[in-house]
Amino acid sequence: MKKSDAVVNYDSKSDVLFFAIREGGEEEFVEIAPGINVELDEKGEVIGIEIINASQVLKPVAKSLVPRMEVV
Repeated sequence: MKKSDAVVNYDSKSDVLFFAIREGGEEEFVEIAPGINVELDEKGEVIGIEIINASQVLKPVAKSLVPRMEVV
C-alpha cells in the first residue's frame, strides 16, 4: 500500500471505522480522544486511525458528509 492508497473500512457489527494509512502491524495505539485511536507500528509511525462507536461519533457531521462522499 502506497501512502496515496489509504483504505477505509467500516464494520457495522462492531460499529468501528478504520482508516488504514499504510501497511504494518499494530504495535501500540494512542487514544487521542474518547473512542478515537491512532495505531502505531513498531517504529512509532502511524499506520491507521480507528473510530470506535463511529455511528455515534460521526452523527453530528454525517448529514453534511454524505453529499460529498464518493464511492470508489
